[in-house]
Amino acid sequence: MNDEMAWIVQAQNGSDEAYTNLVEAYQTRVYNLCYRMLGEPEAAEDAAQETFLKIYQNLARYDRSRPFATWLLAIAAHHCIDCLRRRRFTIFSIDEDDEAQMELPDRAAPDPETETVRRQEQAHLQQLLQSLNPTDRAALVLRYWQDCSEIEIAQALSLTVPAVKSRLHRARRELAKLWEEEASCAGTERRPHESPAF
Repeated sequence: MNDEMAWIVQAQNGSDEAYTNLVEAYQTRVYNLCYRMLGEPEAAEDAAQETFLKIYQNLARYDRSRPFATWLLAIAAHHCIDCLRRRRFTIFSIDEDDEAQMELPDRAAPDPETETVRRQEQAHLQQLLQSLNPTDRAALVLRYWQDCSEIEIAQALSLTVPAVKSRLHRARRELAKLWEEEASCAGTERRPHESPAF
């Protein structure tokens, strides 16, 4: 029995320490999924907390024959989809920088211009993700940011594998179309080696 399964068994038997170990092991993955789904840090933090509360409340029902990560990420994805359905309008994160402290420059650090461009591209991609159908967005996030297989995504979102493939294909095409439209509106052209969506 590996550490994760031992923690699960202990947590199912009431061990708060084992449950804390599970939270610490998965908190970054859950937060990242929630952030990619919801598009803003505060909402992602709330959704991650709600996810872990649901995990705690339903841990006794977890089927140990299924991968724990898939079960956990499925709960997070469904919670985010529910949050998005309740929203009447889309909110984009404009300011993701925390207060910076003055430090001496690190020669090994990326140059500010490159870092600024990278952040702008990430923010732009995050905005484009917000325009997708919530289930398509969940499939994309699980595939490309959580490295889930199509089978795991199908289990997590209660879909068939062909439906997952179809949703991934449709979502990638939609992202590429939006990316191209915005690039042509801005008068810029994508270099041949650049991916339109990622």
